[in-house]
Amino acid sequence: MVCRMTTPTLLERYSKQIVGTLSCFDRLIISGSLPDCGHAGAMTTQLIRRQMRIFDYANLVNPLRNRLHDNARLVAQEAGITIEVIRKAGSFRKEDRIAEIVKARGSHPGLVHVFSTMESCSCFKPWRDKATGKTALRPAPGRCSHYYFYFLDEIVGLCYLRVPTWAPFRLQFYCNGHSWLAGCLRREGIDFELKDNAFVRIDDWQRAQELADGLDPQVLHRRLDFWARKCCPVQDEFPSGWHWSLQQVEYATDLLFRKPQDLAPLYETLTRRAIHEVKVDDIATFLGRPGVHPAYEGEGGSRYNLRIEGTRLRHTLGQTAIKMYDKFGQILRIETTTHEVSFFKHYREVVHRDGSREHKVAPVQKTIHSLGIVGELMAASNRRYLDFLSALEDDASGRREIQRVTQPVRDETGRSHRGINFFDARDLALALALVRGEYGISGVTVRWLRRNLPVWTGSQISRAIRRFREHRLLKKVQGTCKYYITKLGRKLILAALRLRETLIIPALT
Repeated sequence: MVCRMTTPTLLERYSKQIVGTLSCFDRLIISGSLPDCGHAGAMTTQLIRRQMRIFDYANLVNPLRNRLHDNARLVAQEAGITIEVIRKAGSFRKEDRIAEIVKARGSHPGLVHVFSTMESCSCFKPWRDKATGKTALRPAPGRCSHYYFYFLDEIVGLCYLRVPTWAPFRLQFYCNGHSWLAGCLRREGIDFELKDNAFVRIDDWQRAQELADGLDPQVLHRRLDFWARKCCPVQDEFPSGWHWSLQQVEYATDLLFRKPQDLAPLYETLTRRAIHEVKVDDIATFLGRPGVHPAYEGEGGSRYNLRIEGTRLRHTLGQTAIKMYDKFGQILRIETTTHEVSFFKHYREVVHRDGSREHKVAPVQKTIHSLGIVGELMAASNRRYLDFLSALEDDASGRREIQRVTQPVRDETGRSHRGINFFDARDLALALALVRGEYGISGVTVRWLRRNLPVWTGSQISRAIRRFREHRLLKKVQGTCKYYITKLGRKLILAALRLRETLIIPALT
């Protein structure tokens, strides 16, 4: 179960080491579709309207394909750019090539570069039913030329638009929230340093957060329409226009530390403990779910990765995940990411097929106009995970208790009792006997313990119980011969058993 915050947060405990914090969108991938031809039925309607046969489908699409090829060459020529053809997929990273070009050309708005490559795409195939003689279009996999238009937008920053040259012309738009925020900071006159997709310096962190919270989906929608008209001019054939939906969304919360030496020990503690403590139900709670339903069939779990930029701990539930990075060794990044925004739910108006309306908790809609509520829900996920980490990292009291129980103590008569060693065979045997379920309610006596510890004598058990009592792991019920294990005792014993079973024995094996 997720720990609730009753202790100071990480921000409070490390306020002197943290330079600033920022929460904003990171990677955004938005898909564009034309409702007039987005599925086989819609494309069939287009053929019927033009009085064309189903098997003349290629005659409708070929002129549009040629138009897109001509348009790509024209757009590149106007910008003084030569289209770069990628012959072999994966031969280089497009992002690295673009970074080199931007460094040489400067950061002024406009087209940066154009790639051309052959990739898989979704398309339609004419089909005839031999039994009925009817013809129709069916969805089918295919391959066609794709253009990647990279540009520096005056508002959104560095983006790309992926344009297939075959129907149904499903576009893919990419931008980064940190790049968009950088443009806002420039217009505000706030100095900053952006490294990759993270800010390592901002002169006014509070104003930066206000700007990050002000991302307007309407403005983004207008910019998407502008670049779609410029790079994929087929809207005159399909007048309903473009519909934009959220395909992948990442929302990051960054804690920037003054020095890597401040973050390194904290991050090492957090990852080591979180990878063992976080369970699937906890992941669901972080992401705003009450838990995992017994009928859930998706994947869930945690994974630790070593990467070039640093390390990463990822907790996954289906197509949604929450991650923790040590970015550049100086930034603690908590990031919620999803490939399915309808995973999240919120209270909204629902319109049913019969036209009736009601307000209820329902999945988030995939439209671009849901970006605001998606950001709020993801920011809440990051906060819940930080709350959990704050409780997880605050282990000072636990360290003191472990130190205390392992040291000798003296009772009121001055007699010394040695410390508890949970890896000693005799201490471990007694600990295991004490945490047996049947003793949780009725308590335990020396006689009952002898049944579970047959090789022990009564005097040995009595001395061991006295030692556990002096270390405050057991308490006696006044006027009886019964003993109960204390809350501290149960926590210490279970922690020692977990450490023994999950770390020490596997490591030795």
